[in-house]
Amino acid sequence: MGKRFFLVEDSVLPEVFLRVLKAKELLANGEAKNISSATRQAEISRSAFYKYKDCIFDSENSKEILTVIATLLDQTGALQALLADISAAGASIVTINQSTPESGTAQVSVAIRTGTMQMTVEEMISQLSRQKTVIEIHTGI
Repeated sequence: MGKRFFLVEDSVLPEVFLRVLKAKELLANGEAKNISSATRQAEISRSAFYKYKDCIFDSENSKEILTVIATLLDQTGALQALLADISAAGASIVTINQSTPESGTAQVSVAIRTGTMQMTVEEMISQLSRQKTVIEIHTGI
């Protein structure tokens, strides 16, 4: 069964979730240089931050960054096609990392900002997996 998401008013959330969001905001806007500093400022433990950081998101913020990891055939235009479809889905590309091709394939990781997407992440991944140069594709943690 896939992940389910709920929109919940912040006033009914346990305080720890709001503090995790605060720590994530401190990191995102540069007010905290590292997780230790962010958790200290938000007054939560590092373990609470790590436990919930990938499970709580601010729907008003729309700045969530996700990593797409793909194995591509070592063919001209493979990376360009992948990036074009990510952009066509409405995602903003933040960073791109590609390994040196070995045995005819290369690993690529693309960090994207999902706030402006016109489709779900699952729909985008499904669309990307249909490209003829994509061997394997999934999202990172």
